[in-house]
Amino acid sequence: MTHPRPSTLSSRMALPAVLALAATLALAGCNQRHDTAAMESAPAPAPMAGGAGMKQGRAATVQAEDAAAAAPETSAQDEMAQRFLAVRQELNVEVPQAQLADAWGQVRDLCATLRCELLSASLLRETPQQPGNAMLEMRVAPADVQRLLGTLAGVATIVSQNTISEDKTAEVIDVEARIRNRTEFRDSLRLMLRDTTTKRTMSDLLEIQRTLSDTQAELDAMAAQRKVLEQQTSKQHIQIQFTPTRALVQGGTSYSPIGRALRDAGHVLGESMAALITFVAAVLPWLVLVVLPLGWVLRALWRRRRARKA
Repeated sequence: MTHPRPSTLSSRMALPAVLALAATLALAGCNQRHDTAAMESAPAPAPMAGGAGMKQGRAATVQAEDAAAAAPETSAQDEMAQRFLAVRQELNVEVPQAQLADAWGQVRDLCATLRCELLSASLLRETPQQPGNAMLEMRVAPADVQRLLGTLAGVATIVSQNTISEDKTAEVIDVEARIRNRTEFRDSLRLMLRDTTTKRTMSDLLEIQRTLSDTQAELDAMAAQRKVLEQQTSKQHIQIQFTPTRALVQGGTSYSPIGRALRDAGHVLGESMAALITFVAAVLPWLVLVVLPLGWVLRALWRRRRARKA
């Protein structure tokens, strides 16, 4: 029986270890070349003392991690801080009667040059029976409101201005959340209809299709509601009432008792004549139906009595 020599046996046992060591060194060399290339491509840090550099590097890493962790919280806070306000302004302005139509037309034409949506416009010119007046109702972007009010102050006198602000943030967040949820549900239903691997009966498919139609209808209604909220919160609702300037007379005889009596005499006489006409109109039918026949009867009786005496 022949035994292998010790040198041959040790060389055979060392061969796998050498191969493993070579593979390890090759991988280490590849990693070292990759790290070297990455370090060369990265900007070189400023030279600093060994311990201080390591501490500053660790501090920078910690700051970067803290900033990355705080970024979602900041974005969430910004989203919560955003408010959706529906602002409404009601203004009463006075304009001289002769300039009322021109002032109304100037403000209306200015709306066409701004980010403005004209909702309604009405103009009533002066007549002998009543004074003129006008009204404008519009939606204006917040950035253009001051320009509109500045032009209005140049052509009219602002008598009163009432501003009403209503917070719509909760409604907007609720509608957007429901839209996201129903959208995900609709997409899942569409995936179920497109799935050909799962065997479903015809009734199941019809039920999925019906649920999908109902979900899409809900999404359309919520989208319309969101559009209305966007119109209310993205622009300010402004209503302007134009009235003619009232002339106030101070002093003179127009405010004296005699002046008031003379001024109201025609009005009192007119009311008295109107009351008399109303009384005659109310009594005349009864006069025709009751008084005249009764008078004829009394006259006939009186004639009979006179004839008997004769």
